[in-house]
Amino acid sequence: MKRFKSKEKCIIIGGGLAGLISSIDLKQRGYEVELIEKRRYPFHRVCGEFISNEVRPYLFSLGIFPHEINYVNIDQFILSSETGRFAQCRMQMGGLGISRYSLDHFLYTKALQNGVLFTEATVEEVVFEDSHFKVRLANSEERQAALVIGAFGKRSALDKRLNRAFMKERSAYMGIKWHMYAETPANTVALHHFRGGYAGLSRVEEGKVNFCYLTTGDVFRQYRDIDDMEAGLLRKNPHLDDFLSSATRAFEKPEVISQVSFAAKAAVEEHILMCGDAAGLIHPLCGNGMAMAIHSAMLACSEADRFLSGKVSRLEMERANSRQWKKAFHTRLTFGKYAQKPMESPPLFAGAIRLATASPYLLKKAVGLSHGKPLLQRA
Repeated sequence: MKRFKSKEKCIIIGGGLAGLISSIDLKQRGYEVELIEKRRYPFHRVCGEFISNEVRPYLFSLGIFPHEINYVNIDQFILSSETGRFAQCRMQMGGLGISRYSLDHFLYTKALQNGVLFTEATVEEVVFEDSHFKVRLANSEERQAALVIGAFGKRSALDKRLNRAFMKERSAYMGIKWHMYAETPANTVALHHFRGGYAGLSRVEEGKVNFCYLTTGDVFRQYRDIDDMEAGLLRKNPHLDDFLSSATRAFEKPEVISQVSFAAKAAVEEHILMCGDAAGLIHPLCGNGMAMAIHSAMLACSEADRFLSGKVSRLEMERANSRQWKKAFHTRLTFGKYAQKPMESPPLFAGAIRLATASPYLLKKAVGLSHGKPLLQRA
């Protein structure tokens, strides 16, 4: 079986968590790595900004745990209905409250220190032929690589070019994110239901609160704008009303993303290993998308290393990556899909809150189903 020379490039498309960590992992394994990201760091992303402690050991093994950032330790979870009734539990594993603005920039600097090459550009096309990829950029430049990892997020023009199945389904969901200044419990992540969606509140660095919510385009179109929707809809939940009454915005405008799809995605497309949201998006109510992105990077890099070092064929690598991805995330994604259903029905969700209040164990168990086991070391 062919062993690829370390000088042959691995290209990573997209510089979110999955892309950045894949670049560092592969570079530390001895490969030449180029990461192509269309935006310039640092920048904000729509994200819940809670990262489960399950990924701590893996980050430590790469030497990229974000000690320098004044993150917040979080170990409490609150879930409320639109009427204000709530249930609360302690999260067994807990996690960190940390903004993507700070974390992604931190990982970007770590990747540079490790020798990763960064290119600020948009990828127009990826073609696989003769055991190599040709990657064409918007400025008509071309790159060649033995391996390509797709970490281009929830929805991309590349998804359409690759004719991915989920792109044929129109998605109703949209996400909106603010950073706010407010007095909230530092160790708590809260999920507050409102008719047509739900909002997450959690502390991040510098005393800010991440206020991120998911709703649908149909709901949004019933209001003049975001301010009108927050005043006329979100504030019907007493917890959100209290928060919004005392909070001040750290942004002039929110970060907004539309056409958010939770449809199933393939972990490999046209020989490209998919990572992070490009491989599958968990419902935000599970609060574990950041850890899943990091975990998926670890899995992809492990299988890529076996292929590039000549231990397995490309087909074996692709099958193993798909198998490992399903093993790691299928249960969580399935749980997220079914947990979303009560959120779409206020009476059903109110019943779920009553049940969780009567039996905190059930809430704790539900939180556990959306999280994984600690990643002990780099695979």
